[in-house]
Amino acid sequence: MRLALCVLLATVSQCLAGQSLKLAVLKYRGGGDWYANPTSLPNLIRFCNQNLKTSIHPEPDYVEPGAPEIYNYPFVHMTGHGNVVFSSSEVQNLRQYLLAGGFLHIDDNYGMDKYVRPEIKKLFPEYELTELPASHPIFHQKFKFPQGLPKIHEHDGKPPQAFGIFHEGRMVLLYTYETDLGDGWEDPDVHKDPEEKRQAALRMGANILQFVFSGALK
Repeated sequence: MRLALCVLLATVSQCLAGQSLKLAVLKYRGGGDWYANPTSLPNLIRFCNQNLKTSIHPEPDYVEPGAPEIYNYPFVHMTGHGNVVFSSSEVQNLRQYLLAGGFLHIDDNYGMDKYVRPEIKKLFPEYELTELPASHPIFHQKFKFPQGLPKIHEHDGKPPQAFGIFHEGRMVLLYTYETDLGDGWEDPDVHKDPEEKRQAALRMGANILQFVFSGALK
């Protein structure tokens, strides 16, 4: 695990030094559409490179939760509408990756919630998802969200919520619920969202990446 941590920190150091790194989308099993929102992460990366002056490779990779290659990515994004299943070996590998310095952002694309929560519990049986208050630093990076997580799409009329899993004071997993950030990151002609919604989604996504990268070396 110590070697893995060194690899992750070195990768983040490259980004902070202006060198290119890659992000990844999690390719999970269970039947859920892990491939949903294919333009989301590329658009977010482009926005961050322009507005945060990061140097992230424009195209993300795809990585399975049990793959050793997951340690090549300091930030892994997960989305979808349906079922999620992590095997015991995938739980072990993904948990070790997160404890070693990696970060997982799960964005419920509506319909994933009842499936993903038990899998999060398998990853961290000792921790509970903790709702982030509007005062949390993730909402106060380059872009300010004084009310907390923005609402991008309406589904059930529920408020948007952000939850974290914390290990030794560090957030290792972020779960965004009832917001659909990924839909807001997609190309404008996919969901035809108002531009202010798209900008809110992209700015919140940029805050997430800035929070992860700036906190990784502390």
